[in-house]
Amino acid sequence: MNIQISDKLNSLGSYAFAEVDKKVQELKAQGVSVIAFGVGDPLDPTPELIRDACKDGLEKRQSAGYPSYVGTTEYLETISNWVQKTYNLKLDPETEITSTIGSKEAVYHFPTAILNPGDYVICPTPGYPPYKTGTIMAGGIPYFVPLLHENDFLIDYESIPQEVCEKAKIIWINYPNSPTGALASREWYEGLIAWAKKNEIIIAADDGCYDAIYFDEKPMSILEIAKEGILVFSSLSKRSNMTCYRVGWVMGDPELISVFKKLKTNIDSGTPTFIQDAAIAALEDETHVEKIRDDYRIKRDIMLEALSSIGLETKESDATFYLWQKVPEGMTSLEFAEKLLDPNIAIVVTPGNWISDETEDGLNPGEGYVRFALVPTVDLVKEAAKRLQKHYK
Repeated sequence: MNIQISDKLNSLGSYAFAEVDKKVQELKAQGVSVIAFGVGDPLDPTPELIRDACKDGLEKRQSAGYPSYVGTTEYLETISNWVQKTYNLKLDPETEITSTIGSKEAVYHFPTAILNPGDYVICPTPGYPPYKTGTIMAGGIPYFVPLLHENDFLIDYESIPQEVCEKAKIIWINYPNSPTGALASREWYEGLIAWAKKNEIIIAADDGCYDAIYFDEKPMSILEIAKEGILVFSSLSKRSNMTCYRVGWVMGDPELISVFKKLKTNIDSGTPTFIQDAAIAALEDETHVEKIRDDYRIKRDIMLEALSSIGLETKESDATFYLWQKVPEGMTSLEFAEKLLDPNIAIVVTPGNWISDETEDGLNPGEGYVRFALVPTVDLVKEAAKRLQKHYK
């Protein structure tokens, strides 16, 4: 049978992080002891209190049936309480919050609720691939704006041509930023909100994945400034080492929440209720988050010292568990990543150009960088540092 995939799917190419996983498996098959900094998937276990809540939920929910599409009342109220405590921000759990199966499905699907064929979506580059793929599969056109060192890795929204603004329906932002570790200031948020309102563009803020992972300045939420025309996409994957659990939420403008709920109920089912029970336990405890955050600071500092010792220019990240590392002079991102795959070093990183898209003028802002995801354990990070210092030439 001659099976032909759709033009849309064919246009997407391979998923960058699947390629990273492939490299890891190839090295392991050769018997190499690999330390993987490629995919942002923490190796440290999910805290015991969360696992226990999930086990209890399995028993409590043994005859629960299909989960609610939008989340249990208890889960939504817990999110509302957490937001109040964290940001001094009041959100109605019924109209301004809805549950999601992690944030990837929410990020990917949201453009389908808003776009008509030919509409534009403004995407940061480098950026999370579903900003682009969700746009394309919804019939939209991604317009890429580079995140540059000279702009503190903030989107220069004022540089976007007016003809693009007139066609754009959504702008994606991501602070704390993956992969650069940058934070956005109140002043920048206020300017963005005014610009988006003037151009009638929805702000889709993929801000809630790394908001608990910071080192000095606590990140603010854009919802502290405004709600109208804004949705924030959140997840517990990185805050509480819950990548396997696939649980998160969307919050913000009640009109947009209503639209998102209509989309979601037509696409999938809800997050399993026993997983929501685990998420409640996670949100009600900050002690484990402080420990996770402290460990990332330790790992960041170990790697920065090691990278500096081999002659690389380094920069402390303000937040997230990523290092957006410049490669040596005269090397491409891929060449440096391949050099680190030497069996004596066996460190896997993500070439920056793999997670970046070219802008209209042909710039790939990820070229010249690699991304280290500080997800190995502290002991493995120490081992990686030793390998770099001993074997990198």
